[in-house]
Amino acid sequence: MMQTIFDQYGWENAIAIPLSQGLINHTYELQTAQGDFILQNINTQVFKDPYTIDHNIKAIGQYFHNNKKDQLFTHLVPNLRGETLIEWEGKHYRAFKKIEGIALDVLTNASQANEAAYQFGKFTASLNEFPIGALKVTIPQFHDLALRYHQFEQALMHGDAKRMETAKEAILFLKSHQSYVKRWLDFTTNKEAHLRVTHHDTKISNVLFKDEEAICVIDLDTTMPGYFISDVGDMCRTYLCPVNEACQDLDQIKILPERWTAIQNGYLKAMGEFLTPFEKDHFAFSGQSIIYMQALRFLTDYLQLDPYYKVDRPSQNLDRTLNQNQLLIEFNQLV
Repeated sequence: MMQTIFDQYGWENAIAIPLSQGLINHTYELQTAQGDFILQNINTQVFKDPYTIDHNIKAIGQYFHNNKKDQLFTHLVPNLRGETLIEWEGKHYRAFKKIEGIALDVLTNASQANEAAYQFGKFTASLNEFPIGALKVTIPQFHDLALRYHQFEQALMHGDAKRMETAKEAILFLKSHQSYVKRWLDFTTNKEAHLRVTHHDTKISNVLFKDEEAICVIDLDTTMPGYFISDVGDMCRTYLCPVNEACQDLDQIKILPERWTAIQNGYLKAMGEFLTPFEKDHFAFSGQSIIYMQALRFLTDYLQLDPYYKVDRPSQNLDRTLNQNQLLIEFNQLV
């Protein structure tokens, strides 16, 4: 199977090395006589229409080619027929020219947070004049807080009764912060909040580093029209605490203030001139809304008997919820 795909690109003497990074797609590093490439099998259970992703990456790549040739970017590699998305035996594949760099699994210091925040900000800033209407939505309502709260309410009506009793305190906590939903609606309907080219998945592993310098963002599957709060909020959720949502010891969930400063400095260095005063006033709300949204999603899944997030034990999604609730408490004390 693989050899046939190699032939479609005209690659000779190809050696495929599976990469473990990335939770969604199957990824391989390819060493060929024509150079080094990245080949991915797209998970169509998550991305129902891979052609929308292909369209977006090509559109952005073409924009950079025409306007910003020096911009480091994961350009798609066409096969011998000029196709950038290949269907083979019921699966979808694509290839990128390999960019030399390292993707970090774990963020270990504030400098890395600053570097990553700058690169995500630079990515959006560099596309400030890109026609946003040219992008397609890859996951509808992905960061729609009103939708996530509605799904939570549905889970309260139709979810598992035993689990609702077990999660009583977590439910009350999330209900008590419902005002975030109104604030999110007020933000997204304000004319001073602009739709921009937004990455939507700004975890540290989606930035390539060379030595201690971040050089470009990668994994653009969720790149689509969105609000800056999605990117900043996701950085807050994943950069600020030294432990992630898997940690069950709530005493370990602390915010490192220097990382909050690093996110602000890095992102605003790139995007400060483009954000409106109204958007800047909602910088901290970015963290509140995305942390809260993730807590809602974990608890909704728990009440519905875990259909979405993979679990190894029955209480895992509740534990993840408690983790995010504590993170929200800590963040609110900081801001």
